[in-house]
Amino acid sequence: MLRLRPTPGHRPGTLEGVSQIAPHPGVPRALELAEGWVAVHDTAASSDVAAAGDVLLVPGFTGSKEDFAPILGGLSAAGFRTVSMDLPGQHESPGPADRSAYAVEMLAMAVLAVAGAVTDRPVHLLGHSFGGLVCRAAAIAAPERLRSLVLLGSGPSAIGGVRAERLRTLRPVLEIGGMPAVYAAMEQYDRLDPRYDVTSPELADFLRRRFLASSSHGLRGMGDALSSEPDRVAELRATGLPVLVAYGEGDDAWPPQVQADMAARLGARCAVISGAMHSPAIERTQQTVDVLTEFWRRCR
Repeated sequence: MLRLRPTPGHRPGTLEGVSQIAPHPGVPRALELAEGWVAVHDTAASSDVAAAGDVLLVPGFTGSKEDFAPILGGLSAAGFRTVSMDLPGQHESPGPADRSAYAVEMLAMAVLAVAGAVTDRPVHLLGHSFGGLVCRAAAIAAPERLRSLVLLGSGPSAIGGVRAERLRTLRPVLEIGGMPAVYAAMEQYDRLDPRYDVTSPELADFLRRRFLASSSHGLRGMGDALSSEPDRVAELRATGLPVLVAYGEGDDAWPPQVQADMAARLGARCAVISGAMHSPAIERTQQTVDVLTEFWRRCR
């Protein structure tokens, strides 16, 4: 197991610029797929260097391509052409008005379509949280399209614990009050957490705009998928792909021990990111870049 030492850092949200609105070298692009328009940030437009390989980053539930903003520069500087994407229904990617279109297998096809649209080479694929479940399905469906897979803060099956209970609680709120009511309820939950940090007004404005721009059908469908995903660890191992399981030492989605056990079952490398919780790309940016680039270079 690889464990990085803590670097001089911060609690989530306390360093100016280390957030979803951090400056980065990715250039906005909109890709027209069979599933509809998908928005991405692509570092290829700012650099011709992709000698180390092509990377596709997939966000989690209620997330977007901006969740990877802090690490785009570091990965690009390491020689990786890096693309971060919205899943259909997130932020600037409208998605279909059908909650069944947000099943894990359907979203996996969208991820593979984005990979094919940005490069004709196999990609290093990374999925964060729910995005890890989606990327796992993509790897099982088409392992030849990938060079490797990173599961970042993701688990072997459906989410449980407090987060699963919160999903159940928010379903009727969505039905009655729509997306604004859900966002208000989520803010109340956050304020009850003793680890909660008040974000800057600019970041708070972005997070609200992003959530309200996302699809209510996508929120329902992805929530259903996150609550019901079966354990597919054996299927992923059977692909033979190089896999890295990485997570923050204080992850509060899938417990760290659950993710460590998953890595053992996969025969995968395992990296614990010290000082991080569920969003290492934001909470421990340089450590996350170091973990990823070391793994991808080993995959050569």
